[in-house]
Amino acid sequence: MFIFRLLTTQRKQKLTMQHFWSLDEVQLDGAWLTIGSFDGVHLGHQKVVRELAAGAHQSHSPAVVLTFFPHPAVVLRGHDYPFYLTTPEEKARLLGDLDIDVVITYPFNKEVAATSAQDFMRKLHQHLRIRHLQIGHDFALGKNRAGNFHTLTSMGVEMGFTVRRTEALSSQEQTISSSRIRFMLGAGQVAEAATLLGRAFSVEGKVILGDQRGATLGFPTANLEIWAEQTIPAAGVYVCRAHWAGQTWGAVTNIGVRPTFESEPVNPRIEAHLLDFQGNLYGESIQLEFIERLRGEQRFPNVTALVKQIQQDSQKARQILGA
Repeated sequence: MFIFRLLTTQRKQKLTMQHFWSLDEVQLDGAWLTIGSFDGVHLGHQKVVRELAAGAHQSHSPAVVLTFFPHPAVVLRGHDYPFYLTTPEEKARLLGDLDIDVVITYPFNKEVAATSAQDFMRKLHQHLRIRHLQIGHDFALGKNRAGNFHTLTSMGVEMGFTVRRTEALSSQEQTISSSRIRFMLGAGQVAEAATLLGRAFSVEGKVILGDQRGATLGFPTANLEIWAEQTIPAAGVYVCRAHWAGQTWGAVTNIGVRPTFESEPVNPRIEAHLLDFQGNLYGESIQLEFIERLRGEQRFPNVTALVKQIQQDSQKARQILGA
């Protein structure tokens, strides 16, 4: 069982974030806590988390995020399409980058959804001895979403913790939300999505063997196998940054079904041509950050026309990345 202790009244160095997949593994005393799905860890989430971390560390307490997997919307509404903006591991890493000490990825199911807010908070309090609860502007938990700001405040009086609500963060007069970012990615608007995420949208995956057609055209590509439940941008050609082994390359990435070569329906592929890269990436994991969309996917009349377009795409990508 993990027990968090601050050995001095001041942090001598930044503690390593601890990620747990069960509440049973954790026993804390005086936790500052926030609860939510936090898919994407966008700027709105970051505002809540930064306020939590700053207050917790000022009071020499552990900053804790309890998040859920699967996402409650997946369990309760039955989404069957790629949904997530971040993997659970990436989410935890991003939260750690925001000075969170402990991330608990809590298994969510219909039984949890049917649990009353008071019972759920009592269970959390047994393990975390909550001193403060930080929540988003529209936060509610428990059966029938009965655990809103007012009822949680009453519970806090009973259990001995304070509650504070973080005001919403808006962009262009709309509240920043994970669903809005998913919509943008579905429209190929990766640059716009980045303004709400506070960073470029990214995917990470293992390079697998493809049909090697790109190499024969003079533009070898890394074919990525990513988590099947992670959302991807709309079909098209994108300027990316590719990260591997501590190094970064510019990249031109195609998402789609390669209509110039495929006559039968196939699953969308993510194929990245790393600019100026020479080497073998098979079996390696690389991360792609999506910077800008160049164009939609299209069918070309012949291979010569396709190669000419790839050359133009590569030149444009260099200009964008250079700027």
